[in-house]
Amino acid sequence: MDSKTILDTCNQISKNTLMETLDIEYVDVGEDYLTARMPVTPKVHQPDGVLHGGASVALAESVGSAASYIFLDTEKFIVRGLEISANHTRSVKDGFVYATARFLHKGRTTQLWEIKIKDGKDRLVSICKLTTICLEKNSVKSK
Repeated sequence: MDSKTILDTCNQISKNTLMETLDIEYVDVGEDYLTARMPVTPKVHQPDGVLHGGASVALAESVGSAASYIFLDTEKFIVRGLEISANHTRSVKDGFVYATARFLHKGRTTQLWEIKIKDGKDRLVSICKLTTICLEKNSVKSK
């Protein structure tokens, strides 16, 4: 798929999900990365008016999981997050934050992602690591 189709697909499947609630939009994709942005508004603030760390983690897991979706064979597999960790380095009050996911490890079953979240001035806001797992669709039972 071309990059426009990939971004349109990622944005379309986000309808009626947490990503839509947080106004997350997928904005760039390349050979080894996916980038999403999220507006920093009172909707994602802590009570003291800065970006909530939980919103940053939701952005990171969203972009990492979406990257798994586009870089793996989703005809045969589903992707689930196993673990996420985050270190927050800077506060943000407004504007946008941009999260870019890149593979650190691409195994057959597990993947390790590094997600850097930056502000509009390209300053590091958070750095996250996400571990995902690929499960064969026919091995996952619905309840």
